[in-house]
Amino acid sequence: MAIKEVISQLRESLPNHVQLIAISKTHPAEMIAEAYEAGQRAFGENRPKEMKEKYEALPKDIEWHMIGHLQTNKIKYIAPFVKLIHSIDSDNLLACIDKEAAKHNRVIDVLLEVHLAREESKSGWSADELDTYIASGKFKEYKNIRLRGMMTVGSLTDNMNIVEQEFRTLKQMQERYRDMIGEEFDTVSMGMTSDYELAIECGSNMVRIGSMIFGARDYSK
Repeated sequence: MAIKEVISQLRESLPNHVQLIAISKTHPAEMIAEAYEAGQRAFGENRPKEMKEKYEALPKDIEWHMIGHLQTNKIKYIAPFVKLIHSIDSDNLLACIDKEAAKHNRVIDVLLEVHLAREESKSGWSADELDTYIASGKFKEYKNIRLRGMMTVGSLTDNMNIVEQEFRTLKQMQERYRDMIGEEFDTVSMGMTSDYELAIECGSNMVRIGSMIFGARDYSK
């Protein structure tokens, strides 16, 4: 099925309150342009330099989302334009983003990534670590970032009961933190091609879908 047709079907099937982030990492700008022509405006990348190259080559009304682990020395490549950073896993990263955002007179929206999955390879705060951090209020020191919500990646398993519990836990955490941070803490980014429908049932309002739209990724490039 062509990208345009997949985008159209996805947008029709998603509830109005759920935003689709098309995960375009490793795919060429030409494929992103095809999705753009189908009306898609939000795209997710995991490599800052690659995102910068695509930003420069493609229309400027695209929303660029940083979804992968972000090294502090790479923030400079995306700070001038990135819409939302999904992968905040430490106070140090917040501090560095705040510093780079200030250089461009921007306030950058970010999501706190929580490690709820069973795979140790996944990144993010543990639930206990994040509870302690939010209670400390240290994030309030940063004037050029805005905490908008939370993100997680579900376990890679056929047991969807496990994934459902992880998703429901994230939604509960987001609601609890919203009472402490404010109404702008309203984003729950969870759900990918294999589990986005379950994620929406559990409270996700932002889904990250790549292979369904663009096909298998070529990591050799």
